[in-house]
Amino acid sequence: MKIGKYSLHVIESGSFALDGGAMFGIIPKPLWQNNNPPDEMNRIKLFARNLLLVSDSKKILIDTGIGNFWDEKFKRIYDLDYSVSESKNLKKLNINSEEITDVILTHLHFDHTGGSTRLENGKWIPNFPNAKFHVQRKHFEWALNPSERDKGSFIKERFLPLAEEGLLNLKDDTSFDDEIELIIINGHTFFQQIIKISDGSKTLLYCGDLLPFSTHIPLPYVMGYDLQPLVTVQEKKNILQRAMEENWILFFEHDPFNVAATVSKNEKGYFAEKKFSELPNE
Repeated sequence: MKIGKYSLHVIESGSFALDGGAMFGIIPKPLWQNNNPPDEMNRIKLFARNLLLVSDSKKILIDTGIGNFWDEKFKRIYDLDYSVSESKNLKKLNINSEEITDVILTHLHFDHTGGSTRLENGKWIPNFPNAKFHVQRKHFEWALNPSERDKGSFIKERFLPLAEEGLLNLKDDTSFDDEIELIIINGHTFFQQIIKISDGSKTLLYCGDLLPFSTHIPLPYVMGYDLQPLVTVQEKKNILQRAMEENWILFFEHDPFNVAATVSKNEKGYFAEKKFSELPNE
């Protein structure tokens, strides 16, 4: 897929599993289990799906997935699968980690920045040593001192080495370049940034944890993890209306079945109109 000066490539970086009830909040299990079947522990599968933007001068990765170097207990709890990895997918494009110029992190939860660092000789080091990592300053400040409710989502060795090595760019605005705009949202966590990529005729929105799955498009479908669920509902209203009116493509970071979709609305509310198993070329 091409938008402006960028070629867009899907980068899969493994899969994991989370409790289905937590992923769908107040929505009863009979309404979500057919589209997202749970295992015997009530966990549903999530992909860690990232996006690579390539221009003549830039190679920009959006989020870095859940990463590796987790202990056995963590792997068992989250049913981690590394059979598909970020590095393998980059190699298919003849790109190595040293060539990544920028990483835009939506937020610092472990399943979005886990692949930003790796453990080498007992030390956590950046996985993309020549990249600048872009995150909202106020979100970084929250990640350093989160609440009791969400502190388990922030694993500091997965992002602090970026700051220690001088690679972290703490942003106080939403600009990036002519095609890339950062949209700040606060329902899931404070100062998450989702990424709008547009050239005026074609627009893709990297939805982060505003819409993890296509099945989160209906407004009441809000994760139990969200710090401010009513804020999430309003953010979804605003984003989905714009996406429908301007024919955006929504990119899903965690949906195991759908890479992207367009959105429409009927008397029951918003829904995924056309779903894509890969990025459309048109």
